[in-house]
Amino acid sequence: MDVYKKYITITDPKQVILSDLPFQAGQRVEIIILAEDNPRAEISKKPRDLFEKTQLLPGVQDITEAEIAAEIEAYRRGE
Repeated sequence: MDVYKKYITITDPKQVILSDLPFQAGQRVEIIILAEDNPRAEISKKPRDLFEKTQLLPGVQDITEAEIAAEIEAYRRGE
């Protein structure tokens, strides 16, 4: 069995168009579609979810940019 792998990005979930295939007209082929795991998307989702949860904590919206900058500076100075 010949195996041919091709990566495409789905632009229309109602159809998939494969072109420039290395097969003969009339040749019977088996099509298997596997969604590629995207570990970067999953990794970036975790901090984003955490950020959304922390923004809901009481008082978080009251913290000013100046207070955040002062806290960062104090940390850098080892205070």
